[in-house]
Amino acid sequence: MVYSLPAQERVYLRSLARHQAEIAALPVMRAREKLWKNTNDCVPGARPPFVLESWSFEHNFLPATLLQCATETGRWLEKSLLYNIRHHEVFNDDHVCPGSFDIGWNVWCDEFGVDIKMDYTQDAEGNLTSYRFHSPIKNLADGLGDVRPARFGVNREATMEQKAFLEETFGDILPVRIRGDAFGNGSLTQRVVWLISMANFYLAMYDNPDELHALMAMVRDNAKRMALWAEAEGLLTLNNGCQCTCGTCYNFTTRLPRQPHDGIPRISDMWVGMDSQETNGVSPELFHEFFFPYYADLAAMYGMVYWGCCEPADPIWEMSLSKMPNLRKVSISRWADEKYMAESLAGRGIVFSRKPDPNLFSLHHDLDEAAWRAHIRATIGAVSKHNVPLEFVVRDVYTMKGNLMKARRAVEIAHEEIGRAYD
Repeated sequence: MVYSLPAQERVYLRSLARHQAEIAALPVMRAREKLWKNTNDCVPGARPPFVLESWSFEHNFLPATLLQCATETGRWLEKSLLYNIRHHEVFNDDHVCPGSFDIGWNVWCDEFGVDIKMDYTQDAEGNLTSYRFHSPIKNLADGLGDVRPARFGVNREATMEQKAFLEETFGDILPVRIRGDAFGNGSLTQRVVWLISMANFYLAMYDNPDELHALMAMVRDNAKRMALWAEAEGLLTLNNGCQCTCGTCYNFTTRLPRQPHDGIPRISDMWVGMDSQETNGVSPELFHEFFFPYYADLAAMYGMVYWGCCEPADPIWEMSLSKMPNLRKVSISRWADEKYMAESLAGRGIVFSRKPDPNLFSLHHDLDEAAWRAHIRATIGAVSKHNVPLEFVVRDVYTMKGNLMKARRAVEIAHEEIGRAYD
């Protein structure tokens, strides 16, 4: 690929890179790194960090009217740089501004050997949010059909070409690094639903249990093979710093790598994210029988595991999640029983990763400050009686209803309540 930028865009992007580098060097960023490190290291009494994830309402956070670049490459770089700059200047949450511009390896993956077509639908603001996929397996009793084990590879030449272009553009201001995060997808049941549909997924537990186990084994093996391949190819980079495993949830920790590091990271040195939102309606017994063994096998390979997304953790905690190898964080969504999970995590060295209710942001133009304050206090109250490290990660906000600044006010209130309880 031939990379190029108009002269005026290059000048503008260099100014943004300089601005990001200046923000990254601020003392407050070192303080935020310590917040995340203390939380992830499970230091007793650690002050909880608070972040707001903005990609889901990017049309409000980075509107087209804000952008100055016209080329596709310029827009990509402009958005990447503005994302970090504006998080600090607009929200002032505990987002850590990176002191480098990171790119990934140019890796390709043919996950199943078949295409899975998807249809998307716009919401009221014109954003693609809902979708439907066309599952290639109509009847699991007939077998996996044309589905094949995953194939993957890396284009090192293309990766180095991109890196060279970025270094020429602003590498003297903001270092450019190639980062290979944890390869191999930890959303196993998502893959199964893509292949057989949600309806067949639920029926298969009764109608085709052996075939469902075989399919779960296949997606687990795909994830394991890709992770081990990346390790053998030297594509891994330690993700124990300013990286995020699940959304905007930073990985700073002194606990990885667990063994002396020889400069060549291993899978066992890495954070990984896993979830199973598709099994929200599955009983704890069925989850433990059909799904947990495959997640546990995958988790055993890694250094630390972040479990969950929107699905409640409490129904499957006792039977399954409490036995998850290398578990370090559990997502506590708005549907979870906060008090039960706080009691269950007491003294276990597992982070209570609270996902506040996104409806408090999305439903109204103005922030209901009293309700928001009470919401934050309720979480702090749930964990305050237990030795449970806490973090707040606001996710799944898809619109700010035309009032972006209510997010900054929400951050201020959250910091006030956290300070009241922990400082």
